[in-house]
Amino acid sequence: MNVLEALRQARRLLPPVSDEPELEAELLLRHCLGVDRASLYRLLTAELSEEEQLRFRELVRRRLIHEPTAYIIGRKEFFSLDLEVTPEAIIPRPETELLVELAIEVAQENPSAQALRVADVGTGCGAIAVALAIALPEAKIAAVDSSAGALELAKRNARRHSVERRIRFISGDLLKTLNERVNVIVANLPYVTTADWRALPPEIREHEPRLALDGGEDGLRVIERLLQQAPGRLTPSGVLLAEIGHNQGRAAKAAARTVFARAAVKIVPDLAGRDRVLAVHI
Repeated sequence: MNVLEALRQARRLLPPVSDEPELEAELLLRHCLGVDRASLYRLLTAELSEEEQLRFRELVRRRLIHEPTAYIIGRKEFFSLDLEVTPEAIIPRPETELLVELAIEVAQENPSAQALRVADVGTGCGAIAVALAIALPEAKIAAVDSSAGALELAKRNARRHSVERRIRFISGDLLKTLNERVNVIVANLPYVTTADWRALPPEIREHEPRLALDGGEDGLRVIERLLQQAPGRLTPSGVLLAEIGHNQGRAAKAAARTVFARAAVKIVPDLAGRDRVLAVHI
């Protein structure tokens, strides 16, 4: 079997578990062979060894039982960064890049950007913290998570991109262990309702950590706790940015206004026009 035949075989097998069988087949085979995309397509007529064939079949088998491709290959791109991912943290999604973009906008509007302090709460694999550390080289970043495994993963991603000295990693529940005020709180916390979590595809429900996804009956349990803690951790002109579900805008705004009565509270939509980020400017 050559490379092209292996790709074709995987593309035929993957549609029941993938909306992008061609892309996933390519990612799995690239991982199997340890090559980049350009090299893979230069090798289309190259024969796979017996060991390579067995290894590739095992990768495809894992995908067919709903293990996410990102966990199988151990990496995921986020904000043009190549990140390590493991089941210790959820896989970063493209829609979360909006949080990074909004935080960068806040920094650019801040007259004292050199002293900007940012807390990434629920850092997971460190995607947001690492992206912000690269985009805002003068900012001081704190990355907070209650999971020791996630924090270790985030540290590895920071080292991977040479920003480990610019991020302070803090173990704790939301803002309780953050001992300073910050200009910006960025949070991608659990916001899926418990009922919706039970209905998620097995790729998510059976493999990604429930603790990082299930936001309780209304999906806002953890975000409401963050809002309650935020006044004591934000500077007087601080900003809180939290990712929310596509139908949670009204409830999230109401929750924010109970805590920040005089703040400017808005919902920022994603590119599809759906509710995506709760933004509180105090």
